[in-house]
Amino acid sequence: MESPHDSRSPTTEEVDLAAQRLTEKVQAAYSAATTRFPVQTSRRYGPPAAPKTRARFFVVVEDATSDPRPIHARVPQGSCLSSCLYGVYTDDIPTVADQLQDWEDDFVLALYADDSAYLSSSRRADLAVAKLLRVLDLLPDWLDKWRVAVNVTKTAALLTSQQRTMPSKLRLRGQNVEWQIKVRYLGVQTDHSMRMAALVEYVIHQSRAARSMLRPVLRSHLPLRAKVALYKGYIRFRLTYAVPASYALCSASQRKRIQAQQNIALRIIVGAGRYVLNDVITRDLCIETVEEFIQRIARQMYDSADQGPREFLRNIAPIRERSPSGRRLPRELIKTPPPKKQGADNL
Repeated sequence: MESPHDSRSPTTEEVDLAAQRLTEKVQAAYSAATTRFPVQTSRRYGPPAAPKTRARFFVVVEDATSDPRPIHARVPQGSCLSSCLYGVYTDDIPTVADQLQDWEDDFVLALYADDSAYLSSSRRADLAVAKLLRVLDLLPDWLDKWRVAVNVTKTAALLTSQQRTMPSKLRLRGQNVEWQIKVRYLGVQTDHSMRMAALVEYVIHQSRAARSMLRPVLRSHLPLRAKVALYKGYIRFRLTYAVPASYALCSASQRKRIQAQQNIALRIIVGAGRYVLNDVITRDLCIETVEEFIQRIARQMYDSADQGPREFLRNIAPIRERSPSGRRLPRELIKTPPPKKQGADNL
């Protein structure tokens, strides 16, 4: 997010008012977070100690500076409170959940750190866009209240529909939000057809780049155990990014391309000739296939979410009737029996 720029220079009173609002909200957020999460914060860090010299802060907007104000509480860098405080700060971001009819329950706000996304669905594209327009009309007031700016030129809209006629453009702060054929959110490339073609190309490119940099090490005389560990930590990690949510949507040819990247890396590790089968290398190294690995981590993720203390994560991505497009659902990936246990982690 970027700092807003007004056409006129703010007065000292306006800057002081902004500083006062910021102080009150940070203090409220800190109180709410410490009240709600006493165990996680007190065990590791304990209560924030009062410094010998009280720290102070001030707000600068263009050429105007507010009066210095004391900092009554601090959060250690990297503390689990940081994400909680930011979540409290943006908790009142506008939605239209309280304005929807009983049959309009398909509108979701997704927040992760400073990235946000509105997801709207309906039987017709124009009805889904209408709900997005309603929330975009509410957003400027919230942005002005907390002095938050959104770069509209970097804001994108994606329509996952088979209709060829594009609906009317979305507008935010008087500027058009362009419809894109693919967008990137949290590092995941999603295209309008939901076939994950852009994501597959991205992860293959990343894995090739990592393999190219590690090629001298993978061809060296290091123990196989060390080279396999490097592959798992630096190449397979990039190859399987976000796969519990996206792999079910990949086609058979895309899955073969992903598996081929692992086969190439393992052949480099063992220095196998052309006559050695990939299955033989995988068996001798006791490494599961990419699909078996993805099924295992997906099963662990869904089990952890369903059995964890966070109620809003339980039954995430539930199994339901497929859409008319026939797209598979993420949990369909774990409907197959779990793969047999191998000694993949004993190398």
